[in-house]
Amino acid sequence: MNVRYVAPANLGEHRRGVDFIVLPARNGRTRRFLAAPALLRTVLRADADLYHFQDPELLPVAFALKLIFRKRVVYDAYEDFPSVVANKRFVPRFLRRAAAKVIAWAEQQGARCFDGVITADSLTLRRLARHGKSRKLVFYNFPNLDFFPPPKPRARRFDVVYRGGLSERAGLYVLLEAMRLLATRGRPVRLLLIGYFDNRTAENELRNHIRASGLWSSVVIRGRLDHERMAEALGEAHIGVSPLQPVPKFLRNIPVKVFEYWACGLPVVASALPPILPFFRHGDAGLLYSPMNPAQLADAIAWLLDHPDTAAHMGERGRDLVAQRFNNRSEIHKLYRLCARIAARGGSKPVQGCRQRDDSLCSNSS
Repeated sequence: MNVRYVAPANLGEHRRGVDFIVLPARNGRTRRFLAAPALLRTVLRADADLYHFQDPELLPVAFALKLIFRKRVVYDAYEDFPSVVANKRFVPRFLRRAAAKVIAWAEQQGARCFDGVITADSLTLRRLARHGKSRKLVFYNFPNLDFFPPPKPRARRFDVVYRGGLSERAGLYVLLEAMRLLATRGRPVRLLLIGYFDNRTAENELRNHIRASGLWSSVVIRGRLDHERMAEALGEAHIGVSPLQPVPKFLRNIPVKVFEYWACGLPVVASALPPILPFFRHGDAGLLYSPMNPAQLADAIAWLLDHPDTAAHMGERGRDLVAQRFNNRSEIHKLYRLCARIAARGGSKPVQGCRQRDDSLCSNSS
């Protein structure tokens, strides 16, 4: 099985069974969009049996491969992209609804003409399930146990950790209000924030809010972390929290952070949104609260801190759930079976895919 990865970063020529091909770096979404012809030429030279795309910005390349060059194409909606663009600050407010509709329409057309469609959760797949005869698959983005080994006993510097986008829609202001309430009750907590801001303005707004709330000495903010470092960082805390708000994206997408917390043996406090509810039914591994209620969030955090033995049991149960069920091993087998059905078995050509995110542009082959 051959794998090719095309990216603007120089990652070496070959690592862990993957061949890397370097493209010129393109900063800005417009420049990346204009780089599509170069990417098309690159992936066509691979002459793959299957092309796998993971970003709506690359749909023009995917449509060209399918409709003009008659290649086998799989589109991977790893997020509910229409909901994502509807909340992005870089898109002018008056254009967000129209942009979301364009992406939704393009994905529906892809579901009609591509060979396969993958989503990261069942609620996102519902939009596309009835369009076309493409094979459909839900590929849950569960943790890779290679990056999340069994947790070891260690000193914990923080009471609570949050990992993800550092924004209002992610519930950060609700979390900070819960911290303020705990402080007024005489129960201050230490909070670790790991993640990224939408832009510099959003970062300044959050930092100013932390100062105004009197929480500056209780909050540590770290930037993005590599997967290799995530387990160690999350393991510095007693409790993992997922305070996501009921915006369209989080009403469909499953919060990966919950499973990462469990993988590290942490009990979880999560806002009770539809995508995560089925997973909390599998075992006593955390607490749920109403998404926009900071007092309930504060109560849940305080209860876990006041009952460390029960909290530890919840963390152990969460780790067991991830080790036994909610990890990426079975998901990889599902993806392999899908690609094997679409691509010609036993052929000498690679199976190639493309993904573009804020910091990468790549194509894979397997």
